[in-house]
Amino acid sequence: MNYLLPLLSVLLGYLIALVLKPKNKTNLKLLLAFSGSFLLSLTVMHLLPDVYESHNDNIGICIMLGILFQIILEFFSKGAEHGHVHGHPNMSHIPWLLFISLCIHAFLEGFPVGHHHDNLAIGIAIHHLPIAIILTTFFINSHLNKQAIFAFMLTFALMTPLGTFASDYLTGLNEYHNEITAVVIGILFHISSTIIFESSEGHKFNIAKVSMIILGIVLAYFL
Repeated sequence: MNYLLPLLSVLLGYLIALVLKPKNKTNLKLLLAFSGSFLLSLTVMHLLPDVYESHNDNIGICIMLGILFQIILEFFSKGAEHGHVHGHPNMSHIPWLLFISLCIHAFLEGFPVGHHHDNLAIGIAIHHLPIAIILTTFFINSHLNKQAIFAFMLTFALMTPLGTFASDYLTGLNEYHNEITAVVIGILFHISSTIIFESSEGHKFNIAKVSMIILGIVLAYFL
């Protein structure tokens, strides 16, 4: 399940965008708010206590490096990790900077998944579902050809399972598991908090968005 959930969520998002062509941005923002809240809660309640139990003095600096690294990635991805994409009305080829930065982000997210059972895999999957819908819709509206869209989304879908595979089977990485997880925590802190605030116009919360955020927190608590 650790490998399948993040993979299937992206493919499901791709199919939803391709077949249903959702146009209701309010529903997508609510789903984003839930995913951001759920991911942030999993990070705080599960990942953070685990890395600090290691009593590693480098954990704090690694978390801050993760935040900084994600900020740098977003210079190239333009915020696609949290559903914020812009582009040209007609796109003749894959936007490679967006592609590479998103793949790096998704690959790193896979590292701690194998060590935290299914709960983090569920969190990543819920995080990737609305992103996949928004990305696919963006590419369709930009008139990128269907083969390129499928190749982009399939590769993106494979990145998190590949990160989990690397964490599970590249034994040299286990020596740095806590440090890598701390970097990913920094990435997830930045992504999830940005999603929560960007899901509301003008940073104003309404009852529906607050309810989705509370639901995300409660579900993460019981996992």
